[in-house]
Formats: sequence, C-alpha cells, structure tokens
Amino acid sequence: MSRPVRIAMIVAGGAGTRLAPLTLTTPKPLLPFCGRPFLEGVIRRLAATGVERVLLIVGADTAPFHQFAAKLSDGLAVVIEVVEEPEPLDTAGGVCMAAANIDETFFVLNGDILTDLDLVALADDHRRKSAMATLALTRVDDTSSFGVCVLSNDRIVDFVEKPAAGTLEGHDTVNAGTYVLEPEVFAGFSQGRISFEREVFPALVERGDLVVGHATDAFWADLGTPSRYLDGHRSALAGDLVWPSLADVAVDSDGIRRADGAEVDPTARLIGPVYLGQRASIGRGATVGPNVVVGDDSIIGDDVRVTDCVVHERVLLATSVTEALIGADCVLAGPVKVGRDVVLGAGVKLDRGVVPDGARWTQADARKASKDDG
Repeated sequence: MSRPVRIAMIVAGGAGTRLAPLTLTTPKPLLPFCGRPFLEGVIRRLAATGVERVLLIVGADTAPFHQFAAKLSDGLAVVIEVVEEPEPLDTAGGVCMAAANIDETFFVLNGDILTDLDLVALADDHRRKSAMATLALTRVDDTSSFGVCVLSNDRIVDFVEKPAAGTLEGHDTVNAGTYVLEPEVFAGFSQGRISFEREVFPALVERGDLVVGHATDAFWADLGTPSRYLDGHRSALAGDLVWPSLADVAVDSDGIRRADGAEVDPTARLIGPVYLGQRASIGRGATVGPNVVVGDDSIIGDDVRVTDCVVHERVLLATSVTEALIGADCVLAGPVKVGRDVVLGAGVKLDRGVVPDGARWTQADARKASKDDG
C-alpha cells in the first residue's frame, strides 16, 4: 500500500426530512445504526485505513456533532473537527470551504451511505493513476433514478443524469458518494453553493483533468428513508457487509449478538439475526427476531413479539411490533396496537390506542391520538 490518506471529510449537513420524526431530535448521520451512531462506524472504518483527521461538514446545529466528536475522540486516535456551513451549500460548498486549508490528498464521503468499500484500494488506484479526482462507482440495473458516469476504460468522460433504463447501453455505473480528491480540485471555483455532481466533476472533465471511475461490487445502500434504514440493518445483520458495532459483539450459531449486560429470560425466544445492546432486557415468553436491533437499556416486555424492527435506546415495549422504527425513550406501556411501517420519534409515550399503518408520530401526535381515542 502507498502512504495512507490522512484526511477525510464527511458531508453530514442534510436535514434528513425523509427520516422524520427520528431526525427531529437527532441529526440523520448520528442516528443509531446497529446500536451505535452511524458516523461512528464510518469514522472507525476510516481510522482503520490510516486516516488521522476527520472533518464533519455539518449544518447550523453543530452542538450534537461536537458532543459526538468529543465522546468518540476519547477512545479513537483520530482528530475530529466540526465545520459549520453558515447556510446550505449543496454537496460541495462546505467541502470547498474546508479544503482551503488542506494541501494534501483527502477523502470525501457522503454521511448517509452504508458501504464496505475498500478505501485503501480506492486511494491506491487514485495515486497510481495520478488522478485529480477518483470516484467510487456502483453498478445499478435501472439507471433512471441516478446520474450515470460514462467511462472510457476507467476514465470518466461524461455524466448523464437519470437516463431511462436501456438508453445508455454498456454504462451502468453511478456515483457511490465516496471520493479521493487532490486539493487543487476546486481551482477556479469561488466559495459558496456548489454541487459535486452538477458542477465540480463535469468541470474537471471539461478542462481535461483526469477523473477516474473506480467501479466495485462493494455493498452500497442509501439509508435516507425509513424503509432503506430498516433494509440497511437487515443487510448488516445478515452479514452482507462487516460493520464495526456488530463486529465488536460475538455472534452465536443462531445469529444472536448480545452486548455486555444484555439479559434474556430463559423462556424468551430469540430468532436470529438479532442484536441486543448493552443492558437490553428481554422478558418472559417474549419472541424477538428475526431482523431486530434492540438498543442499549431497552426493555422488551413479557409475551411481546418484535419482528423486523429497529428499537433505539431506553425504550420500553409492552406491546408487539412488526416492521417498525422505534425512537429513543419511547414507552408503549399498555394495550397499544401498532401497525406496520410505523416510525415513532423520540419520547413517544402511549398506554392505549392504535398506531395506524404507516404512521410517523411525534409525542404531540401520540397525545392527540390518545385524546381522540378517549
């Protein structure tokens, strides 16, 4: 391996509106993924390649990121810096602003992409070819929802936005949201609102700079919607990729992971794959799994069934749930009927009533529903 890339930027300023109400209290990149903040896993993967400094490009609400950085830096040999965008600057504006003080090769990653991409191989490819920019690419069957990178061998020569399936024969590689860049990449650009996809990369190609497409079959998924967030957990639990928080906890022959302090009543049934966070508790006669993550200090009550769910930390479930996302500190303490495809934001408390299929509830919604039911 050539010398490691020492600096990485993570674009983490998106509002995460499609994951509301979970993102009303926690920024999207800090939502738990398999028991730990998603960005923790990303940064740990970067650190394993030799990255020493990580810049988080975030929006105006920097406090959660500062708290996260201070906590993670205590146990990881990486300097984490929070860079505030004074206003939304699209996909590249914040990176351009931060890159003004960088004079060496650096990574850029989108903060909501789940992948096991080989970052070392990506960086080695970039340096071996003396590229100005190297883009990780993934292959898709239907290009109509993506911007396609048109390749000549491995050089990107054009970008075509959302071509209809089958109309760009032989070209099925799309931008996977991970780049290796030289500090000169923003030459000619003024700081402000800039897009990598619409402005920076096309400009590099037009002026003749070498822009390399690094196509791989690495796992790749966007976690930006409730269904994709849940699917990402299913994939990680199934072993479709290795994720740091799961790798920390031994898995038994049934696909069960129990973090320190997790307790399971002898009469409970676990159906793997399942991850139980620290001090999680599974009650008498409960059935948990498959495809379930139970966060730290959460309690699954007696005779409750939980299937295809992500349960965040400090949750109490005394009712059964299927295909749901349950935010931190939720309490479902009574005979509540919970539909499918439900997302409950942090702190929802219910002891009766019905949560309909597809509900996206905050505590205010829960109060209103309880009042209407009463």
